[in-house]
Amino acid sequence: MDVLPLGPGGPALGWRSESGAPVPRRVVDADDALRADDAFRRVCEGTALLWRGDYHGARQLLTALARRADRTPRRRTGQPEPAPTPYDAFHRHRQAQGRRARLLGMLLVPLTPDPDGWTVPLRRAPDVRAACAEAYGPPDADAAPCAVALRELLGVLGAHEWRRKGVPIPALGGDRVHPHYGVFSPVRGEYVDLVARAPLPADRSRAQDVGTGTGVLAAVLARRGVARVLATDQDPRALACARENAARLGLADRVEIVAADLFAPTRVPLAVCNPPWLPAKPTSPVEAAVYDPGSCMLRGFLTGLPGALTDGGEGWLILSDLAEHLGLRPRAELLDLLDAAGLTVLDRLDARPAHPKATDPADPLHAARAAEVTSLWRLAPTR
Repeated sequence: MDVLPLGPGGPALGWRSESGAPVPRRVVDADDALRADDAFRRVCEGTALLWRGDYHGARQLLTALARRADRTPRRRTGQPEPAPTPYDAFHRHRQAQGRRARLLGMLLVPLTPDPDGWTVPLRRAPDVRAACAEAYGPPDADAAPCAVALRELLGVLGAHEWRRKGVPIPALGGDRVHPHYGVFSPVRGEYVDLVARAPLPADRSRAQDVGTGTGVLAAVLARRGVARVLATDQDPRALACARENAARLGLADRVEIVAADLFAPTRVPLAVCNPPWLPAKPTSPVEAAVYDPGSCMLRGFLTGLPGALTDGGEGWLILSDLAEHLGLRPRAELLDLLDAAGLTVLDRLDARPAHPKATDPADPLHAARAAEVTSLWRLAPTR
């Protein structure tokens, strides 16, 4: 584990970051006496703040830093800037998100290994043992104290609540799916509803859910009458999550969780895939469910689909057209991929998103989100 560059004489602290953030170059101690403006100046200069004061004071400072990071830069006087294209708006938004994450990630809190798990040795700190065990695993016998960005720790605690409470899925009759830390939560229900209403093939003996994540689509297929569903993923967190959800839903005997890069080595009458929708680089593990550099997973699914299907089988591709509205991937490129893979479109089912950003004019990508459509493409090999 990397070590924080603390001053001489201080106890050595390791550096923990699930997002892969680099070790801060400079670290200074901070407490409740630090003013928010001074804290913001320091993090902008690249100095991380290791909090030694009250835990709730750290949370208040993080909120204050977020307000300052979100301020719109002053525009230069003179001619007004032209409205950015959707493509430019997307990349500016990503740059702003990245800068915000870097700045807020400079407020750190200590983590101490105890026999019962990880603890935060600050006044009024919450019990983080269960949440940290889910995200980081229990401390090893020789584990040393470390530091983590408060923003990441809050994400760990939030993920623990999602996992504990679960997400109700209307397509499963309101039963809940429990996402694990680092596994994308099925909060956007329109893609699940599409799988719930698309006509199943006549042969319902087997299916594959490629890139299963929480296992929600595998569960929907099993509940709809598919006798056996192979749910594949290459992320250990996702595999554990899908396995737990299948057991919770009483489907462990019909949903088999398989570690695989895309397809399991068997042919099926139906293969379903909900790949990441935007061809861009993720900046954290959980973003890998949203961003697919070079449309790698999309291309892999389409290319491998004909060889994964039995005679007369079909594939379901669930994909938003947000990338088209942002100028990241034109519709013609998707159609060319289908043609190059030797696939024919049998049908397409569409759904409009219902998430709050789709109707929020203040969202930087509002125009593209308002026009977005999520589709289930029914595909078959061209004969």
